[in-house]
Parts: sequence; structure tokens; C-alpha cells
Amino acid sequence: MAVGSARTRIWDQLFRDLSEYRSLILESVRNRQPLNDIYADVDALIVKHGYDNRHRVYPGRVIGHQVTRIKAAGPQGVTFAGFGVRTIQTLGRELISERLHGRSPLWADGRSSRHTPTPGLWAVEPHIGFGDVGIKFEELLVVTDDPDNPAYWLDDDLPHVRRWAEMSPQLIDVREGAA
Repeated sequence: MAVGSARTRIWDQLFRDLSEYRSLILESVRNRQPLNDIYADVDALIVKHGYDNRHRVYPGRVIGHQVTRIKAAGPQGVTFAGFGVRTIQTLGRELISERLHGRSPLWADGRSSRHTPTPGLWAVEPHIGFGDVGIKFEELLVVTDDPDNPAYWLDDDLPHVRRWAEMSPQLIDVREGAA
């Protein structure tokens, strides 16, 4: 098998499996599980699939973060460590504010994420990989106070969601040692 063909098959399998992460995250948030527990469940699914957790290498090891309006003053376009300075200022303000309430605007695996999802808008982006091939989705998750509809994806009519619905269930599992 050619290298390009193998990478394509691996990417296809990663892509197909990624839909399970979307479902797991939504169901867990709807059940009001703490963010760090959801992170652990995502990690367990990564291990079950035989993949690598790639979001661990991102700053703060996050798989998501609250979305907020940038209110900081200062020049636009100035960056530090790949992030806009105004974004860093806003995040710093949000970290302090949320910490005072025992919460974090960052969704990671640590102690600061030992709380249920805070109502609002969350950007969710689990990263998974296999060898030198990686994949993620980034979507907006709405968390509410409504017990009848505690969480939902902002949009279900997205290219990757439509592709999952169209995919053949007969993809060959390319992971080494998979059943």
C-alpha cells in the first residue's frame, strides 16, 4: 500500500471515529458531568480507539474554552505566543473572575475544571491522532440553565456532520491490532 493511500485510510478512520467524541461530549454536558470528568472520558475513548491525545500539547491542555467578547484595549494584531495580546488580556480577566467562583473558562483535565459546565457558549475542539496523522473538529456548544435542554450544538448542519451521515459503515479499521 502506498504511503499516501495509507495516510488517507488512517485519516478516514480518524474522521469517522471523531463523530463519537462529538456525541460523548454533548451527552456528558447534558448530564452535567464536571468538565475534568468529560475530559477523562474523552481520553478514555482515545485510548480505546488506539489513538493519541493531541490536545494535551496545546497551551493549558484544553479541549475547549468559554467564548466571550474581547473587551481589552490595545492594538489589534499584536501577538504573543501565537495569541493576540487583547485575547490574552481578556482570558486573564476571565480566569481571575471565574476562579473567584471556583470555575475556569478553560476546559482541561486539572483541578480548575472540577465543575459542571458554566452556562454560555463554549468552543470545543478535541484533537486526536494516529502516528503522523491528526484530526479535530471545532464547534460551538451552547450550555443553558434549562433542565429540558441543558446543552446543544449551535449548528448541526455542518460539512463534517453531513459527511458522517453519508459515510459508509464499512470502512476498514486501519489501526494496528484493532478487531
